[in-house]
Amino acid sequence: QVQLVESGGGLVQAGGSLRLSCAASGSISSINRMGWFRQAPGEQRELVATITTGGRTNYKDSVKGRFTISRDNAKNTVYLQMNSLKPEDTAVYYCRITNFLTPPGDYWGQGTQVTVSS
Repeated sequence: QVQLVESGGGLVQAGGSLRLSCAASGSISSINRMGWFRQAPGEQRELVATITTGGRTNYKDSVKGRFTISRDNAKNTVYLQMNSLKPEDTAVYYCRITNFLTPPGDYWGQGTQVTVSS
């Protein structure tokens, strides 16, 4: 099993910054992809950013230039630095890890609320 613990959410004014962290533990594949997804009320969960073990990143278009995903492989931790936040960034942010080797599969964190006030 894999456990993910997220932290760093909160309330911030538009234009402000937050940094999310997600620490993974348990049966973590040596080759994996970690990422952040978000879900606003009444909306489907959507990809925000992902990063592979090798450092390859992928971003949702609307966060490019504002958000930066990074990871510390030694700590199995992924970070999301969010700058220039907008009210439309308000959502519950979820961490996910995709194991590519045994045991394969997706594992999710419990979510952390990010609220951006205008």
